[in-house]
Parts: sequence; C-alpha cells; structure tokens
Amino acid sequence: MSHNKYFQFKQFRIEQHHAAMKVNTDGVLLGAWANIDGVDSVLDVGTGTGLVALMIAQRNYKSFVTGIDIDEHAVIDATENIRKSPWPDRISVQHIAFQDFAETYPGKFNLIISNPPFFSNSVKNANARLSMARHNHLLPFADMISGTLRLLDEKGHLSIILPVDEADLFIGLAAKNGLFLRRLASVKPFPDKEPNRSLMEFSFLKCETECTVFSVYNETKANYSQEFMLLARDFYLKL
Repeated sequence: MSHNKYFQFKQFRIEQHHAAMKVNTDGVLLGAWANIDGVDSVLDVGTGTGLVALMIAQRNYKSFVTGIDIDEHAVIDATENIRKSPWPDRISVQHIAFQDFAETYPGKFNLIISNPPFFSNSVKNANARLSMARHNHLLPFADMISGTLRLLDEKGHLSIILPVDEADLFIGLAAKNGLFLRRLASVKPFPDKEPNRSLMEFSFLKCETECTVFSVYNETKANYSQEFMLLARDFYLKL
C-alpha cells in the first residue's frame, strides 16, 4: 500500500500528512474483521490517522469510539479526519499514553481494539516517531494486557493484529492473565506463503478458539482474494 498524502475510502478520507504510520493493510484488516455485534463503547489504542476508529463507526451506527495515541502529530491527522467524516459526533481523540488512560479513565469498554507497535528487540528506526509507532518499548505487551484488564467490560473483547511470532507471545501472556483467545484468523500475503499476521479476539471467557486462514491476494498475486474482498468491500473504492 503506497504512502500517499491521503487515502480515499468509500465513506471517508484519511489525510496522513503528520502521522508516522500511514494507512496500511494491517489497519484495514483489523477494522473490517473485528466483531462489533452489540458493541456500544470502543477504545482504539494507538489510533494513528483514525482509520480503525472510522471503520468501526461506519460499521456500527450505535458505537461511540474513543481513540488515543501517544503521538501528538498522529492526533492532529486523526482529529481532522474525524471532523470531516460523517460521524464526528461518535468519535473522540485524545493525546495520551495508554498506560495513563488506563489509570485515570473511570469507565469500561465493550471493545478494545489495537493495531499496536510490535517490534521488541530489533534495531529502532532513526526516525524517533516512526520508531515509537513500530516498537513496543513505550507500550509493552504486559502493559497492553494489564490496561485491558482494567478497562474491558466483563462481557467485552479485545481485538488486535500482530505478526505471527509476536502473536504467539501475546496469546501466552494474555492467557496467564485471564484473557483467552476466542477467534484467530491467520493471514497470508499470498496463498502459497505462510501466514505473517494474526488477527485475534480475546475475552474473559475461556472457550474453544475459532480458527480461520485466508490470504490477502489470490493465486495471481495481482488481485485480492475473495476473502479479503468480502472484508474490504464496504471500504475500498475499487471493490
């Protein structure tokens, strides 16, 4: 996905002049895949340009979404994108770290959703803001889980996307803290490749995990797969 200054979706437009992390396939996958049935209150952790928050607002007209991000430049983009969207009264954005938000917010959420930073031990990018967006030194998995335990409604769920190796670590740590994997979608870039992303849904209820596998592109490696088109058809202009 190219890093244009803006990305036009069917019902909203993402301007991305300031945010370090631009619109990407991970965000689209998460926003389209997350279960929003019966969801009224949503927390989007690391909202970036506001992409996932806007997708959730489009999919569920009853939901109110709170987006938070530690990067003030991303918040500038998100705030403007939301202001110009059809749903400015149902999305709010705050410039705050997740840890601080979890300690001070008095309520609970039906859904916590995040396309979080995930690199743990790799060399950090020389661009400090890009490093902050990609590396989890400011939001370790342990903090993500402990904050979720504090903020998630007892019948709510956490939806998150991670690379496969990091996902395995997160699943194990979550289970140790009473958050159990309810849904898992393993995502391949192409049908003949191994999965490189894991879409995950966690809840407080321990149950059998519903597992699926699909690829973003089909066998031609030039066109989207039927599964991806089904997910993204309400958002991408050409679908």
